[in-house]
Amino acid sequence: MTTFEDSELSFDDDSDLDLAPTNDVAATRSFDALNVSSDAFWDLDLPEREPIFAELRQDRPVSWQPPIETAVSPDPDDPGFWAVVRHKDISEVSHNSDVFVSRYGVMFDTLPAVFLEMAMSFLAMDSPQHQKVRRLVSSAFTARQIQRIEHDIASRARRIVAAAAAKAADGAAIDFVEDISKHLPVEMFGDMFGIPADLRPTFSHAADETQAWADPVLLAGRDPAEVQVEAALVIHDLTEELIAQRRSHPTDDLLTSLVQAEVDGESLSDFEIGATMVLFAVAATDTTRHTASFGAKALNDHPDQRAWLWADFEGRIGTAVEEFLRWGSVVQNFRRTCVTEYELGGQKILPGDKVVMMYSSGNRDESVFENPNQLDLARQRNPHIAFGGGGIHFCLGSQLARTMLKSLFGELHSQMPDFSTGTPTLVRTNFIRGVLSLPLEVGA
Repeated sequence: MTTFEDSELSFDDDSDLDLAPTNDVAATRSFDALNVSSDAFWDLDLPEREPIFAELRQDRPVSWQPPIETAVSPDPDDPGFWAVVRHKDISEVSHNSDVFVSRYGVMFDTLPAVFLEMAMSFLAMDSPQHQKVRRLVSSAFTARQIQRIEHDIASRARRIVAAAAAKAADGAAIDFVEDISKHLPVEMFGDMFGIPADLRPTFSHAADETQAWADPVLLAGRDPAEVQVEAALVIHDLTEELIAQRRSHPTDDLLTSLVQAEVDGESLSDFEIGATMVLFAVAATDTTRHTASFGAKALNDHPDQRAWLWADFEGRIGTAVEEFLRWGSVVQNFRRTCVTEYELGGQKILPGDKVVMMYSSGNRDESVFENPNQLDLARQRNPHIAFGGGGIHFCLGSQLARTMLKSLFGELHSQMPDFSTGTPTLVRTNFIRGVLSLPLEVGA
């Protein structure tokens, strides 16, 4: 396997790079009194961070913040960033992709350049290249296509929950993440891209490792930059082998589509396909798994809400899933870079300024959501931004995620309606709000 040390990837020659604009003002600005870039802030879970976000939403919806306290790849010249915490401002940034661009990076943290090149694919592209590459796979994620595979999703969910119930019946301890929520997204990713069953756990583990940079449990004392890059290399190496197989023996899956596709008359390179696979492997393990876990914990903690949902599951699961997505707020932020002077939330944003959209704050915006800090599975007006603030980068897999969540909770309703959960162990990063483990009791 290729390792961090022997990788041939090089970023020393920047002669052809599109360098981000800069300005002389950013370094002279004063930082806001409420710091949302510190380790202490992100060590808090969302409910504990919310009072700080609420004050910013009310008084300073766009605030200048210091660089991340312990960035993975610190930049000594980083002047800071604008934190955008209000729902309407997040939407405005998202829909103005010609002003707030992605090509200079989309992550809040400062991550290794080699990792970003290996993992971001069209997520870090702008028009028109973004649409051209995204279009290669988007047809597989339309509502019509998801309806075609809905039976497969439901069947897999049924088997996964049944296996967990059987394990519990044998007296074994079960965990909601390890035994239920992590499996369905990985299986559907594997099915859609044609990943052999024996390789799926490796893909899943590598995807988890790419997100481990700030969590001490996941890192276990290792260097975060090396962990990220080596995890991405694992996916690239496996993808390279699968690409060779698809070239000689094409099949009816998305990986074959990528191998055979052309953009502006040119085929995608193995590296570009590998980067796309990293992106999808990570996406497959994030929103659905963690939203399902937060949703299960929410039903445990709010028995009145569970009783309401269970009383008419088919008629109520639609609004419930949307509330689980808002409540979990798994993807906490993404970044853009301003390239044209723009006024946002009363602040003058200059070319070169980094702008970080705080989705978890937008999903608690009291000007948009009634009683935003209450779980309300019957919430009718719920324009959450769990899949982003709209625009060209709106989450491609949103319909697939919704369908998987409906199937998983449907099986919980059918097979273990009286389940109870213990105390979750949370992922500690400033990007993903996730659940590492959640003890589960099946109930009567």
